[in-house]
Amino acid sequence: MDLRTVPNLITAIRTVAAVILATYAITRPGAVATTAAFLTYWVGDVLDGFAARRLNQETRVGAVADIVADRACTALCASALLVLRPDAWLPLAIFLLQFMVIDCMLSLSFLRWPVLGPNYFGAVHRGVYRWNWSPPAKSVNTAGVVGLILVTPSPIWPAAFAALIAVLKGFSLWTVARLPADPA
Repeated sequence: MDLRTVPNLITAIRTVAAVILATYAITRPGAVATTAAFLTYWVGDVLDGFAARRLNQETRVGAVADIVADRACTALCASALLVLRPDAWLPLAIFLLQFMVIDCMLSLSFLRWPVLGPNYFGAVHRGVYRWNWSPPAKSVNTAGVVGLILVTPSPIWPAAFAALIAVLKGFSLWTVARLPADPA
């Protein structure tokens, strides 16, 4: 199990940078630092996946590291956003419960089958892949709540959207739990 790959290095760098920026944004609230933390996390997340595929360095260990790093970045970036928008506590609470617990279990469920990671879950269940890890689903599932919090004055729409995503993730996890695991 070699963790010394370009994608894992990118994951480590983007995680450290996003955590530092988000922690800074929590202690010295500001839109610039919060935006920088989110952008560092999101751009780094895209880059590590791109590098893994482009350099043929995709591994199951790397996929797990990416999933864990995503949770660290998300928790702190969401906390920085909460400092800026305390009225958004409900949508952020729903989002964090969904992402940190339900989506984490769902994302790690790929380990039950011989696939490299969630990006290949279409070989196990096309619908669950489409709803959760297709490029449009990935961007909407995470950035949707954050974007709604930033552009709507009321937390009602972001909370409704976060709840809808939580239901979709819960249904996806239920669907995956009912699938037979690979016997190997």
